[in-house]
Amino acid sequence: MNYRHIYHAGNFADVMKHALLLRLLAALRRKPKPFLVLDTHAGIGRYDVTSEQAEKTGEWREGVGKILEAPPPALAEYVETVKRLGLYPGSPVFSAAALRPRDRLVACELHPEDAAALRRAMRAYEHAAVHERDGYEALGAFLPPPEKRALVLIDPPFEQPDEFSTLAKRLNASWKKFPAAVYAVWYPIKHRAPVRGFFETLKLAGIKDVIAAELLRRPDTDPARLNGAGLVIVNPPFRFEAEAAPILAACLEMFGEAGGRAGIERIIHE
Repeated sequence: MNYRHIYHAGNFADVMKHALLLRLLAALRRKPKPFLVLDTHAGIGRYDVTSEQAEKTGEWREGVGKILEAPPPALAEYVETVKRLGLYPGSPVFSAAALRPRDRLVACELHPEDAAALRRAMRAYEHAAVHERDGYEALGAFLPPPEKRALVLIDPPFEQPDEFSTLAKRLNASWKKFPAAVYAVWYPIKHRAPVRGFFETLKLAGIKDVIAAELLRRPDTDPARLNGAGLVIVNPPFRFEAEAAPILAACLEMFGEAGGRAGIERIIHE
């Protein structure tokens, strides 16, 4: 699997992730006080799905390409946003376009070429700052923010075999430093054992109020395939679970295969 996101931009996992991200951003905008969005693994910001790299896998055709012309109602906001922003927007562009003048975005990308591309993509957004640095280190550097409100998106590439362990450790440290933030953590689902271990580590860490929103295209029994994806959300906003359920159901209807499923599970109570 090539982990440069251009090969996977707009696939089924992106559709789910970004549709839920829009709902999280909308929830934070319900209160007038400003907030920070910290995107730890931001990528390049925009992706040309007609490029040679994207067409090499063609994953976008079975993702956003499948719903562009006739999106199900639950995904209409997401599709309208994609069309308005142009190309395929990455998470920092989705976030920046949704923020109010007093809100801020800090987008981190470690890869030098990708960081340069991200800066170009974010030039139109005055309230967005790009940092060429390790996203996990950024958790310690930018939290807690002056606003005292934050949405923290952690979307690592899962290049390392111990990524789940690193992710749990960094999330725990960040939560202890700033427990009030909304944390949204993306993870791939190939087979269930690593995900189950990740959940158990979070329980032992003492983190409170955690849900997992998952989309499985097919049963999670083949570790050689990306069978699904999920978002662990710490401190899910009020009404988020009710708003996320139809999004997940629509994604399952559009992208699911035999044995697929989608839903929300409460991992840790408040």
